[in-house]
Amino acid sequence: MRKTKPDKRILLPDPKFHDPEVTRFVNNLMLQGKKSIAYGIFYDAINIVGEKMKDSEKAPLEIWKKALENITPQVEVKSRRVGGANFQVPTEVRPERKVSLSMKNMIQYARKRSAHSMAEKLAAEIVAAHNNEGGAFKRKEDMHKMAEANKAFAFFRF
Repeated sequence: MRKTKPDKRILLPDPKFHDPEVTRFVNNLMLQGKKSIAYGIFYDAINIVGEKMKDSEKAPLEIWKKALENITPQVEVKSRRVGGANFQVPTEVRPERKVSLSMKNMIQYARKRSAHSMAEKLAAEIVAAHNNEGGAFKRKEDMHKMAEANKAFAFFRF
């Protein structure tokens, strides 16, 4: 490559929890540059999670982090064209991409849920992911199954 890679931007921590990971999640959640609305949705969802999981001794933010951890894929398949045939080659996911995929999957499946507000949908998806169920968790499981099924083509990795 001729050009050098651009520097990673440092995300400022969010105002309530002082966690840059929350800011990254809110940036993914945000639509049309409405960051304050996205923060409102996230904080409302965290409050709903806190109410739903009262019996749990964990803090709502820890529940959210555990949910993200549960839906983080370890391997994925990438298409490789070898000798006129396309193979689904299983590859490990880079750490940055792992986080990005898990956040985007959680938001995507939260949007697909049926509930009154986005905060309720997101809270329901967080609780489901924390309990190893829900759309985002199923997506991770499907990715792992595809990688396992195509393990024979792993030698095409290059």
